[in-house]
Parts: sequence; C-alpha cells; structure tokens
Amino acid sequence: MKIIYSDKFVLPLPAGHRFPMQKYRLLREAVEAALPHAHFMEAPYTTDGVLALAHHPDYIHRVAHGLLTAEEQRAIGFPWSLEMVERSRRATGATIAACRAAFEDGVAVNLAGGTHHAHADRGEGFCIFNDAAIASRLMVAERRVSRVAIVDLDVHQGNGTASILARDDAIFTLSIHARNNYPFVKAESDKDIALEDGTTDAMYLTELNNALDDLFAHFSPDLIIYLAGADVHENDRLGKLSLTSEGLAARDRLVCEVARDRGIPIAIAMAGGYGKEIEQTVAIHLQTVVIADSFCKSV
Repeated sequence: MKIIYSDKFVLPLPAGHRFPMQKYRLLREAVEAALPHAHFMEAPYTTDGVLALAHHPDYIHRVAHGLLTAEEQRAIGFPWSLEMVERSRRATGATIAACRAAFEDGVAVNLAGGTHHAHADRGEGFCIFNDAAIASRLMVAERRVSRVAIVDLDVHQGNGTASILARDDAIFTLSIHARNNYPFVKAESDKDIALEDGTTDAMYLTELNNALDDLFAHFSPDLIIYLAGADVHENDRLGKLSLTSEGLAARDRLVCEVARDRGIPIAIAMAGGYGKEIEQTVAIHLQTVVIADSFCKSV
C-alpha cells in the first residue's frame, strides 16, 4: 500500500498550542514500524491552479503572500507563516497522491489531510485548503472518474466541503458528526447525520451502515475519499462522542468493506484527533492505516 506523508513540513506553533502537530511524525514512525512493506511517499506540492479547483484565486494569493487579516488567522487557528503555506499545499498534494495511488492498489492513505473546514474563500478550524474537495474535482477534471463520494467521519461536520461542493452533482458529500460540536452553524451536505453527545459504538455503526446504504441507493461513485477522524473516540478532548477503539476499528472495516465489495478505490485521510494523550490518538490513526493495508489490492 502507498502511504503519503507530509510531517517534515511543520508549522512553527507557539508553546501550548492545542493543535497536536507532533502526531504526524509519531504516526509515520509508528506506521513504518508496523508496516515495513508499505511504500512511503513524500507529499507533492500543490500548485495555485489546482488549489483554484475549490478556492477563490484571491484567497489563494492572500494565503501565499501573508495577506490574511488577523481575524482570518484567528478563524484558522494558526499564525501565518511560510511553513503554514507549504504544509497546506503538501497535505493537499498528499490526498491527491492517495487518490491516484488508490486506482492502482485499491486503497491508499494520506497520513494527514481531512481539512474539511476550509471554504472557497476562507479557512477555519485548523484548515487552510480543502484537500478532499480539491482532490475530488481534480480526479473528475483529469477524467479518471465521473463521480466521487466523500465519506466524512470526523466528529466535526465538514462544513467547508459541503459549502464548496453544494452544487456539484459529480461529488456526493456525507458527514456523520456530533450535533453539539464545532462548527455550531452547520452547512448542508448531500447527507448529514448529527449524533447526540455520548453516542456509543452500536448506535454509531447502525447510523453509518444506514447512511452508506442510502448513499449507494442514490449515487454511484467511482472513487471514495474517506476522512477517518480519530476524534469520535471517547477520550478525545474535542469530540463529545463515546466510541471505543474497537468501535473505530469496526467503523474503518465497514467503510473499507463497502469499497471492496463494490470495487471502488478508496483514498483515506486521517482528519482530526485530539486525544487527552497523544499516544492514544496516534494508536487510533495507526489502527486505521493497518486496517486499510489489509484491504490493499482487494478492491
């Protein structure tokens, strides 16, 4: 399986910042130890022209040249830096590379990505460029596919993805998220399922199974981009749901099985994870990657 990483491109964050930047390096190291046979690739750079498939050129220019206002930087949650721009381009390139690799191997993984709060003209919630929206549109533009489904299982609704792709009939957006969590004003995905605080494994998996059935009843994707958020875990600081690690494993297997059974390539991005202990978040993401590897070349 091809695994694309971008952890050498690091944001210089102030001490005490709540975004767990170090998890990406720790995750790559854990995956290298667990899957020595995997093919690791450094994330490629994403050009302005490709970013413009989902973002306004003025916004791209202002991000690239440090022209974001203080208010815009607060909404993103990161101070502007050249490293922020480079990392955002690379993380997007990693999802694009994972999509291309998935056509060869059935499944591929970006060890970052899932920046689903980025809108066409602004960033929010630690998200600058929307990798899933960009990658989806690029796959269609390159005529690799006609239709893409984005299955967003981060605990937070993919509001930026929903707003960017609201009138794009080639891309189906599914978001299963916590109702009483960020963003507090939700956008409208093609299908949204808002879960109550404390939702546990059984209810979550029932909702997911039903949502996937509904997706395929109305849409026939040629590619799935799966945002496998670790922040639905019961010990996540920003989550509000109560899934166990076993529940997350069942979630990941269900999505991969659906892709395999229907012969659909699947590109996986890690999305959010803010565990009380970073080692637990890394373990959850690692579990996702190991499960994905077991499906490699089987779809």
